Formats: sequence, structure tokens, C-alpha cells
Amino acid sequence: MSTRYRTTLLRAGEFRLDAGSMFGLIPRVVWSRSVRVDDRNRVGLQQNCLLLERIDEPPAGGVLASPKLVLIEAGVGDKLDEKSRELFALEDKSVHSALHQVGCRAEDVGAVVVSHLHFDHAGGLTRLCRAGETADWHGAASSFGAPRGEHGVKITFPNAKVFVQRREWADALANNSVMTRTYFGDHLLPYQGVGADRLVLVESLPPFGVGSVPQRGVAPMIPQEARQSEVLPGVFVFLVPGHTWGQQGVLFTDEKGRTVVFTPDVLPTAWHVGQAYSLGYDVEPYTSMISRTWLLEEAAERGWVLMLDHEPGHPFFSVKRNDKGWFDLMPA
Repeated sequence: MSTRYRTTLLRAGEFRLDAGSMFGLIPRVVWSRSVRVDDRNRVGLQQNCLLLERIDEPPAGGVLASPKLVLIEAGVGDKLDEKSRELFALEDKSVHSALHQVGCRAEDVGAVVVSHLHFDHAGGLTRLCRAGETADWHGAASSFGAPRGEHGVKITFPNAKVFVQRREWADALANNSVMTRTYFGDHLLPYQGVGADRLVLVESLPPFGVGSVPQRGVAPMIPQEARQSEVLPGVFVFLVPGHTWGQQGVLFTDEKGRTVVFTPDVLPTAWHVGQAYSLGYDVEPYTSMISRTWLLEEAAERGWVLMLDHEPGHPFFSVKRNDKGWFDLMPA
């Protein structure tokens, strides 16, 4: 039996993004039927993270490290300046404070798995220094406005390994993104210095051959089990390209024996269940559409519970086929 984990949903803070960017090619007349925006045309979202607590002993003789507490996703964090926070209407909250609310210290977390390294998913890997602390890294401060100069930061989870796809790490360092600012040095570069021994780069097999252009409706060339990489006992990651080339989903078994998949920005909210609902932020919207199709197909066939990373409401869903040849999300 697979190692099981008790799950705690962590809300690391509300924020808002431009609705046009969130719905890409979908016309406003369509998405506005179900989505409300503010006076700046921003849609309300949530930074959803998951805290996993291992409830089974790992398999005897296993070679994988087996921490008791595992965190999925790290959110924005606390390093952005006031102007940047106002741009996104960021709630005064972080993954650090969300952990505190459930009686957990950052020092207790033994592993962190991030879907990708955009600021709203991995910014919380580092934090501002507190009074009297020595910085783990010193350099340019992240900002969406004017340059802020330099500041010192600490690694947020000092006892945790951080798991990310090797392709995502390379693209983040090279800033390979359609956004000019989303990969920031102050949440990446500390893991090339003092935190280098804590970074684990995973190389999962892609769903289709390298360089191939899959046809619509075609299942991945490589079976799901072969594409999954077990990074911790019972915790698997697999590539879900499109939003970024190295974006990964996270799969595990919960305390009820259900297979839960933390879905990254291939399906950020329940509003994005439609086939063509790719983001304006995606490096390859067509690939996102293909990934969303096979992900929903796998979820419906295998009975997965999907946990959506930016869903502002209840974020857990099961997937059912409908009579229109597509899929519906059902609260789980």
C-alpha cells in the first residue's frame, strides 16, 4: 500500500490578477457570465498550498528520504514592496503565517515541492530577514515597479529539500517566460549558494516526445506510471507542460486512500475547466490545452481528486465526463 498523508489546506493569501490575462483567448462576454471582477478588471484568486503529514511508516529498506511534514507550494511570500503588493491586491498573509495558524513551524517542514517557480508559487521559498538575523543571501530585491536596490533574505524552510523539475530551474534562471517579471533572483539564487545542497532537480519524462507537436485528442505517448517520479515515499511528480515547459503536478494518497493531484496552472480554478481556457501567461497555450485534456481524462478514468492551485472557493474536485464530450468538476 502506498504511503498515505493527512492533508491540511493552507490559504497563503488572496490576490488578484488581470481577468483578460487569466482567460486568454476566451471573450469577456463568455467568461463574465460566471466571473466577477473589480474596478481594475482583476479577478480574485487564492494562493492554495497543501501541508502533508505522513501517517504511515515508509516501506522498509526504502532509499527515499521520508520527512514527516511535506509542503506543496510556497506562494508569494513576504518580500514584495507595497507598490507591488497593491498591484495584485495581495492579502497581508504568507505561507509562513498560514503554517503558524495550524500550529506548524517552518523549521518542522522536511520537504517542499513546488509546481513551478513563478513568484506566486515559489516566492515563499525565501523570506525577509528578521531583526538580528544574518542573511543567507544578499542581492536585488524583487519588484514589479521601480528597482528597489538590494536586500537580505533567509531560506524559509531551513530543514527542507526543495523539489522542482530541472527544466523549470533552467528556464527560471534564464527568465524564459512571456512575462518580463515573474522569476526573481531573491527566491532562486539563494539555492545556488547556501541552499545548494537542499535543491533537488527532477527529470520526469515528458508526456510526448521531445520536440513533437501532439494532435488534439491524442493521449500521451508515455503511460502515466512511467512519467511519474517518486520524490518522497508515496509522493510523485509529473510534467504538465504549457504554462511553463517544466511545470509539474504532484500526486499522493490521502488518509482516506484517495489519489489526490495538486494541479498547477494548467487548471488554476474551476472556471478554467473548458478545453480552450488557457492563460495569457502560458508559454504555449496550445500545449496547455493538450495537457488539460489528458489531465482531465486521467482524472476521470482513475478517480483522482484534483486540488486547484488558485481556486478562491472550495478547491477540491472530482472529474466526471458529461454528455457534451467534455468534463465537469464536482466538489470533492
